[in-house]
Order: sequence, then C-alpha cells, then structure tokens
Amino acid sequence: MSGPVPPALPLSAAPPLRALWHRAEPRHRRHAAFAALMSFVNKVFDIAPELLIGAAVDVVVNAESSFVGRLFGVEDRVDQLSILVAITAVAWILESVTEYLAVLNWRNLAQELQHDVRMDAYRHVQDLEVAHFEDQTSGGLMTILNEDVNQLERFLDMGPHRIITMAANVVLIGVTFFVISPLLMALSFLPIPVIVAGSIVYQRRLEPRYAAVRRAAGLIGDALTNGLGGVATIKAFTAEEREVERVGTDSHRYLATNQAAIRWSAAFSPLIRAAVLAGFVMTLLVGGRAALRGDLAVGLFSVLVYMTQRLLWPLTDLGETLDLYQRAMASLRRIFGLLEAEPTILPGAAELPTPVRGDVRFEDVHFAYSPDGTAVLSGISLHVPAGETHAIVGATGSGKSTIVKLLLRLYEPTAGRILLDGTPIDELTFASLRGAMGFVAQDVFLFHGTVRENLTYGRLDADDAALHRAAALAEAAGFVEAMPHGYDTVVGERGQKLSGGQRQRLTIARALLRDPAVLVLDEATSAVDNETEAAIQRSIDRVSHSRTTIVIAHRLFTIRHADRIHVMEAGRLVEAGTHDELVARGGLYAALWRVQTGDTDPSDVEVA
Repeated sequence: MSGPVPPALPLSAAPPLRALWHRAEPRHRRHAAFAALMSFVNKVFDIAPELLIGAAVDVVVNAESSFVGRLFGVEDRVDQLSILVAITAVAWILESVTEYLAVLNWRNLAQELQHDVRMDAYRHVQDLEVAHFEDQTSGGLMTILNEDVNQLERFLDMGPHRIITMAANVVLIGVTFFVISPLLMALSFLPIPVIVAGSIVYQRRLEPRYAAVRRAAGLIGDALTNGLGGVATIKAFTAEEREVERVGTDSHRYLATNQAAIRWSAAFSPLIRAAVLAGFVMTLLVGGRAALRGDLAVGLFSVLVYMTQRLLWPLTDLGETLDLYQRAMASLRRIFGLLEAEPTILPGAAELPTPVRGDVRFEDVHFAYSPDGTAVLSGISLHVPAGETHAIVGATGSGKSTIVKLLLRLYEPTAGRILLDGTPIDELTFASLRGAMGFVAQDVFLFHGTVRENLTYGRLDADDAALHRAAALAEAAGFVEAMPHGYDTVVGERGQKLSGGQRQRLTIARALLRDPAVLVLDEATSAVDNETEAAIQRSIDRVSHSRTTIVIAHRLFTIRHADRIHVMEAGRLVEAGTHDELVARGGLYAALWRVQTGDTDPSDVEVA
C-alpha cells in the first residue's frame, strides 16, 4: 500500500505509553524487552508449584499408577514424592531468580527513564524563549519537572511487571484449564470479561479525574514557590497567616480533587473481588461434582482449585496498578505537552569573525510583545561603533530595556534588523552572539553556590588570576577577600547573604570575566547606595575603554561622560548626542537632567 504518510500525532494526543516508547532510546527498549521476558518466565515458574501440588495428590491417591510414577518409571510413592520435592525446589529457585531479575530491571529502567525524561524536559525548557516563561508559572513548571516525572517513575517501577505477570497468568492457566477441562475453563473464566470491561470503564472515568489532580498539584506548586520566594515580603507585611490560608485553600482543593479520584479507584477492587468469588465458586461446585462422579481425577481437581485462586486473586491488584497507571498517564500528558512547546527563536548557523569588534547597529527596528499588541518600539535606528560607550535613557516604559532584550535575542523584532559586526544577529549561533556579550541585569541574579562558582558561570576555564582581576575591576575583590572563606564563600539562594551592592558588583565581575566585546549594563546602579554607585561607576569607566559598552541608565550622572546618549520616549528615539549637546538643546534630556539635579520641579516632567 502506497500513498502519503499521515502526519504523526502530537505527543500529548497519542497514547502516552506509545509516545514514551517511540521516544525511548534503543537501549531502553532492549532493557524493557529483557525485563518483560523475565516477568513472563517468572510467572511460568510461579504457577509450577500448583501443578506439582496436584501431582503430589495424584501420587498419594493413585500410588504407582500416578502420572509421576508412569513418567519416571518409579513405583515407590516416597521416591515419587522425592522427585516432586526436587522439581519444586528447582522451580522455587528459578522463580526467585527470575523475579529478582525482572524487578531489578524494571526498577532500573524506571530510574533511567525518569532521569532521561526529566533531563529532556529541562533541556527543552532551557531552549524556550523568555516569552514562554511569561505565560507560565515557575511552580507549575516545577511540578511537571519533578512531581509529574516522579509519578511516571512510580508506575514504571512495578506497574509493567504486574501487568505482564497478570496477562501471563491468564494465558498459562487458561491453557492448563483447557487441557484438563474445557467446561471448567469456560466457567472459571466467566469473571474475566467483567473485570476487563470494568477496567475499561474505570480507566475512562479515572482519566479526567487524575488530569484534574495534576492541575491541582500545579496550583499548589505555584502557591508554595511564591510563598517561599517572597518570604521576606510576607514577613514585612505580617501576612504569614494570610499566606498559610492561601496555601491551605490550594492544598484543600488538591485534597478534594484527589479524594474524588480515590473514591472511584477504591471502588474497583470490590468489583474484582466479587468476580473472583464467582469464578472460585464455579470451580468448587462444578469441578467438585465431577471429581465425586469420577469424571475428574482428584489430583487434577486439586490443580484446578489452586489454579482458580492463582488465576483470579492476583487480579485484585489490578485496581492499585490501574490507579498508578492513570496517575502516570496524566503526568505523561503534561510532560509531553511541555515538550510540544516549540521555541520560536532559533539560532542561526553563522559565527562571528574573530576578533569580535563589537560594532552594534539597529536598523528601523519595531517590536510588540504580541502580534496584535501595542508597539513597544517603533522605528529604532541607532549605531554603536566598536569601542564606544553609548547610553540609552528615557522615562519608565519608554522601551530602554527592550532594546537590550532584542540585542541578546531574548525576543525577536517584528520588523527591522539588528547587526553585530555587520552580521544580522538572527544568522548567528547563540554561542557566537551571546558569547561576545557580557550582560548585567537590573534584576540581579546569583545562583546558590560559592562566589567562585558564580563568577566563573560564564567562563568555566577561568584561572585564579583572571578571576581576581575581574573582581578587582568590579571593585568586588575587597569585600570578597574579607569574607571568612573568600572566593569559596557560599552566597545563598539568589545571593541573599550579600548586600544589594555586593551582589551587583559580583554580577559585573561575572560579566567582565568573559572579557566580552560588548558589555551591556541594564540599570546596573538603580538599586544601590551612593558609595556603591560611585564604585560601580569607576568600574564601568575602567572597563569601557577597551570594549563596546551599552548602558541603560536611570541616573543620568552615571552616563554623562558617554560618547553618545540616546533619549527614548514612548518607544521612539527622540534625541541623541553628548551630554553637553543634549543639555544645551533644551529638550527631554535637559528636562530630565534638571529634575535630577534639583533645578526644576519634578512635576514638570516624567522622571526617568
């Protein structure tokens, strides 16, 4: 049959286990195949003792004419029983060995898959553009990357082993029943369609309920993440009880949603037990009468009684297995939904010629955060020659920081283009573009770790000499070396053990350690005291001579010596020139300068 190949289903639309199988590596598939084989063989040896029990009863009842006696040519019943004991011992040993191998391999596979799925999802998240995170909550993403992946692991840990052994149990015992008594097979197997139909119905009923459970888990993850991240603000406003109540509301919603799913899941086991009882009664009643009439050997009747229990009783675990399965499938759909979020900003293939000069050019750049949104930038054209220091100033919301985000390709222009050393930045690899830049954000971020680990984050191969030089240029060496452990001092999450000025200086040192061709400072002195601002300004003055420097400024004092100052208003460049030229021109920049120097009433102009 020929023709066009139909498009593949999205991961979240395809059956989750099938999608997981297709994503698995060949080694994982081989691992799963071996584990499945061990599960099947384990069930073969697991039901062997029931057959041997029937053979033992046959030996006691029929003596030398027993099946074992005829098979091995042994008349003495003690010798026959000794043979059965030896076979039983071998079966138990092999059953134990295969169970060990099956469980070991399934659990190892569960660990490997949960690791790979988590890393695939986290790597994919890292490839997504910044705009994606603005539409997501960190708590929701954490729930997917952690709890949802763990739900998958819990199912894979023992779920497949149980399902395979249950299926093998039904097949092997069905064959045994058919050989001994087709009538009893039909009667004993009557409950199985009820169990299968009940499983299908419950699976459909449970699926939306566990999807709701995972959504509720995401909401409580959001609440906990926000509460822990904002603990200082919570305490400052004495809002501890209010936060506890808020988390309590989300936690109670999760509790209620989970309990609703559990009510359905828990009702499944009694249904199976009733079906098991029906099958067991039929074997006892019909098989017992046949044995009393002499139509069925007593040994074979014993085998069937034990086999009936062995057939149906393990199915009582189906409810718990189904519960684990539905939780895992709901989690897998959320994971695959995340993996389907495609990045819209893709790297180019070009590399910047070395050495990078740092010539930056914006050509008629327009930008809006959404296709139908308000324009944030309109017709921005500016040129920053290599080695010069340029500042961008303007009122809050004028679009200053957006220019930096576009330069780093955290966002994509809706029109126009941006060039670095004459190459459009959308043609460059991310490593080439961002590797040529050192970025210091207004929102300072330090990782939990040592000072050394934070400074070398962008240049792992930096030696101590380079590290100390960058710290000295940023005027951070003094306070770092005064710490008890110097560069090995742990700064805490987000650098909470340091002052705001210290954190800011470390981020400047981190950027300088890369020795970037372009240094970008986004409001680097907006949240520091005068002394720290003066120190940071001295650092900027020292390092800006040898590289292109773009400064987004809040305080005009810090950029008055820039080679050129660009003034923005409502997403447009309205003025450009040196400090003296702009002050003399008497425009927007001059008004902002008068406000900050106290020469005019601040109400006369919107303050930057």
